[in-house]
Amino acid sequence: QLQLVESGGGLVQPGGSLRLSCAASGFTLEHYSIGWFRQAPGKEREGVSCISRSDGSTNYADSVKGRFTISRDMAKNTVYLQMNSLKPEDTAVYYCAADGLHHYCSGYVVEYDYWGQGTQVTVSS
Repeated sequence: QLQLVESGGGLVQPGGSLRLSCAASGFTLEHYSIGWFRQAPGKEREGVSCISRSDGSTNYADSVKGRFTISRDMAKNTVYLQMNSLKPEDTAVYYCAADGLHHYCSGYVVEYDYWGQGTQVTVSS
């Protein structure tokens, strides 16, 4: 059974850092692109970052470029999202998702087949 479990969310002050983890089970990362998405109250789910299954290339939303870094550990079958210089507008529930069809990842929700349950990130003083 394919499963994604996020962890690492919490409350942090503006300017602080968090590292989110997305642990995969039931499949191996080499066969799936992984995306991080977030959804704030009253807003649509949006793509934050992703890493491609084909070559490990990465993409970032303009709003997080230079602050967030996505990475994967094949041995642990886990993808990470390092978030630095956090802002109040980064507050949202963060989800990871897996796409087994496309060689290169995207920020399109519809391209992802499997989703984790989400982890809350709150940036506030």
